[in-house]
Amino acid sequence: MYTDRYTASTRGGDTPGSRGAWAYTELKRRLLAGDYRLGRRLGEAALGKELGVSRTPIRDALARLHVEGLVVRFPEGGYSPSVPDLHTVAELYEIRRHLEFGALRRGPHDRDRLQLLAGEWAEIAAPDRDEDTTPDFVLQDESFHLALAEAAGNAALVDQLRGVNERIRSVRMHDFLTADRVARTILEHRSIVASLLAGEGGRAERELAGHLEISERVVADRAAAAVGRMLAGGDS
Repeated sequence: MYTDRYTASTRGGDTPGSRGAWAYTELKRRLLAGDYRLGRRLGEAALGKELGVSRTPIRDALARLHVEGLVVRFPEGGYSPSVPDLHTVAELYEIRRHLEFGALRRGPHDRDRLQLLAGEWAEIAAPDRDEDTTPDFVLQDESFHLALAEAAGNAALVDQLRGVNERIRSVRMHDFLTADRVARTILEHRSIVASLLAGEGGRAERELAGHLEISERVVADRAAAAVGRMLAGGDS
């Protein structure tokens, strides 16, 4: 597993905490896949029956998913799947690219911070199966890009990047639904840092450009497919 913190929960546990963690992870997976039709009321009782858990873990999971932007709240109460604004996401991706390249070109980078970052990602092993992934890997991915920007020494730029990341997080989760995408991300992160440590700024910039381009394309394709599935009625 690539990290204990972001390992997907299994349904095997019998404690309330384990059931709640599993319900949250499973609902998130289904929402990102577009399994629930647009406008469907996500009732606690119905979802609990569907997932084989009580209403309490469903209630807690929906509250967390609302904070993350994956569901919207009806004025009269209750939740429904949210639809990502792909146009706004594309604009925010453009801002993200400018910020990341600005940090990368700024230099000189804090070498100690880069070495620490390289060591952290050298210890991360990719998952073997899609079932071992979780979209919450997006948080670890964000931490890498923020650390890279921090090494450039501009705290204001880091704050701007953090804000953009938070706004596109719910859509960027689509990038980390398969083992191959997580594995590729880990390798690309390692390579970018290695290039900077070797003094090859131009190479690091090209690697970052490819890294961001591929990620954006995967996210756009998967998010659009999920929206199409929701409009078509999903699975429910």
